Amino acid sequence: MKALYWEKDGFLLLYKRLEEGNFHWPRSGDEVRQLTWQQYCWLVEGLQIDQPKSLKEVVALSVV
Repeated sequence: MKALYWEKDGFLLLYKRLEEGNFHWPRSGDEVRQLTWQQYCWLVEGLQIDQPKSLKEVVALSVV
């Protein structure tokens, strides 16, 4: 996998190859979507992008 990461003064090229297994990447254009940082971390670790048992992101809290 190759990825470009923008730092304030230029791009950083990232490259990763799994020793065993495959990346679980979308197979068609219909499956392409934007990833969160956590989903990206799962992807480069060789895990599924969707982790049903992971904690849900907190959008907003309200104090009563």
